[in-house]
Amino acid sequence: MKEGEATSYLEQLNPEQRKAVECINGPSLIIAGAGSGKTRVLTYKIAHLIRNHKVDPFNILALTFTNKAASEMRQRIEKIVGNEARNIWMGTFHSVFARILRIDGHRIGYPSKFTIYDTDDSKSLLKAIIKELNLDDKVYKPNTVYNRISAAKNRLISWKEYQGNPIFTTDDEAAMKPLMGKIFQVYVERCFKASAMDFDDLLYNTYVLYRDHTDVLNKYQQFFHYVLIDEFQDTNIAQYVITKKLAAVRQNLTVVGDDAQSIYAFRGAEIYNILNLEKDYPDLQVFKLEQNYRSTRNIVNAANTVIIKNKAQLPKKLWTHNPEGELIELIKANSDNEEGKLVASSIFEEKVNHQLQNSDFAVLYRTNSQSRSIEEALRRNNIKYKIIGGLSFYQRREIKDILGYLRFSINHNDEQALKRIINLPKRGIGAGTINKIVVTAYENKLSLWEVIENISNTGSGRSAGAIIDFVNLIKRFEIEIQKRDAYSAANLIAKESGLLKELYEDKTIEGLNRYENVQELLNAIKEFVDNTENEDKSLSSFLQEVALITSIDEDEADDQDKVTLMTIHMAKGLEFRHVYIVGMEEDLFPSQMMLSSRADLEEERRLFYVALTRAMEKLTLSYAITRYRFGRLKSCEPSRFLGDIHPQFIRVTRSAFPKIDSNINYSSYDGISGHNFTRNLQKQPKRSVSKHIPSPDFTASDTSSLSTGMKVEHPKFGYGVVVEMDEEGANRKAKVKFDNFGVKTLLLTFAKLKICN
Repeated sequence: MKEGEATSYLEQLNPEQRKAVECINGPSLIIAGAGSGKTRVLTYKIAHLIRNHKVDPFNILALTFTNKAASEMRQRIEKIVGNEARNIWMGTFHSVFARILRIDGHRIGYPSKFTIYDTDDSKSLLKAIIKELNLDDKVYKPNTVYNRISAAKNRLISWKEYQGNPIFTTDDEAAMKPLMGKIFQVYVERCFKASAMDFDDLLYNTYVLYRDHTDVLNKYQQFFHYVLIDEFQDTNIAQYVITKKLAAVRQNLTVVGDDAQSIYAFRGAEIYNILNLEKDYPDLQVFKLEQNYRSTRNIVNAANTVIIKNKAQLPKKLWTHNPEGELIELIKANSDNEEGKLVASSIFEEKVNHQLQNSDFAVLYRTNSQSRSIEEALRRNNIKYKIIGGLSFYQRREIKDILGYLRFSINHNDEQALKRIINLPKRGIGAGTINKIVVTAYENKLSLWEVIENISNTGSGRSAGAIIDFVNLIKRFEIEIQKRDAYSAANLIAKESGLLKELYEDKTIEGLNRYENVQELLNAIKEFVDNTENEDKSLSSFLQEVALITSIDEDEADDQDKVTLMTIHMAKGLEFRHVYIVGMEEDLFPSQMMLSSRADLEEERRLFYVALTRAMEKLTLSYAITRYRFGRLKSCEPSRFLGDIHPQFIRVTRSAFPKIDSNINYSSYDGISGHNFTRNLQKQPKRSVSKHIPSPDFTASDTSSLSTGMKVEHPKFGYGVVVEMDEEGANRKAKVKFDNFGVKTLLLTFAKLKICN
């Protein structure tokens, strides 16, 4: 690379970004607001160290939270400095610390070829320990025990400290789990005996290595001249303590993060690592990246008015040179089902009117269970979508389990359903017994049901008794299905099968999500029963509808053009042209579980801030005034977070805007450096648009002769006049000026228009 090219990358940075990159020595904090180009700054700083300051790549430690982030950073650096980038100690905390433990782990008793247990390995071992200690696995659930031990390790608490701390022992006794500390001890000892570490051990044992062997610590302190950390707001106590030790001698520590995007407390992330950094480093140099390159001015302004409500934060003000853009749209729906329909309809219209792709859209929600109504509406509109970070609603294990019971209670010949549920919840019918049933059925040309229905004639013992009980349970379900509507029958089966109870008793985050998903399925069945358009309200009728809606007859092999559906937590770090945030209701977002303290509520508000700042061009929020929860139709209140947004940034659809907080001084958060707040607002009055009811004789007309000036009726937009025709290309389009909805561009292949003259 020529000398002139060596510094050309610096010219791509704005003034504050360049200051952060050129700050080489001493501790520094780069507060990187949403969409402010933090990855570019971090990668350019590493490149700058190598290219302009001749730092050996081997002496640079760069820590990230995902392998993908590390890979992308290394590729960018390699474009500037060449193959030397491959020598940087770069990777996730876990991968880098595992590398260190492979080298020096023998100092704390581990061979270099130690095994790394994944979550399933750890839970399997815990399950065995619980059984060996003769403990009730319904009290000491492996998931609960695993999470408790993980939380302790991430706070650098050993099993000995755990057992000796009265706070922990008192909590465990109150939770009826007094032997939690003993399980912790046995688990650690068994892992050590097996020469194995779990994910948390990779952090904890690195800490122990440095704590107990100062010569090893000193070696790495001298080796790593520069330590850089990405997404610093997501670090836990263990990660912070270890990196602080590594940078203690040279003090060349650079951390990049945004306290306003700290949303992983449930994983152990500690926001005060970034908020209190200056206390540990009095000479800390702080750089604020406040220019947003991602979003329109209205979105940036709105996000500012939200996050200002939090007390625990580092002061900053996002601004942008991007266009002002559209106001945020707020949709009020009568129900969660209608919310899904309105969102799907909006996506369809935006695609047609602005020639967009499915991949330009994302629908974000607080919990996975909310995807059901969105998925169904998208399917009905033939809009392809993909679920990120989770399975499609009807493909989730707990949903398939319940549906398996429902299916088999109706059709005893459904062998796949039988195999799924015969030992669910566990009732002592093992894989060996099931295999024998299958062999017997095939040898005698019988159905599996015929074999188990007559098990008393061929089998004996505990498993035979369990099978007889199962058969009697299914027969009872069959009788009840004949007498009950779909919801009543499904609710009974969910309860008396034992599945609902098992999920309810699992208080882990995963368990709560699964329980919520089953409740959402029951909500869908209740909606089906309450829908006056459904004459047949039987369970078999509902299952048929589900089977049709989940059967997608299309080849998806190379098709990536899909609407993205995901939780907000999964959306962090991503961006989309159009974003929909659904379920903006109290007790849903903010979550009811996050209202017990200011810290929890502020984390929820940061989560909302993250959701807002995913949008590039258009942002739509929605809420329902009624939502099925736990089988009941409940009234919902708009989320308090809607009131955090200044109303001048929102275009309200069919609703009155929630009351805003008059005590907040919004004028200092204009989002545009050097400009007055109110002068840059888009002056657009709120409007209330009533839903059009199609005329009684509405029938879509043949639009082959449609021309400018014709009066038309649309089933949703109402009456209008054709103002322009586009006859070019494969698809004919018409611009129609509607009385209540303004000008819309419609693709005539799909649009249902009735010609009125």
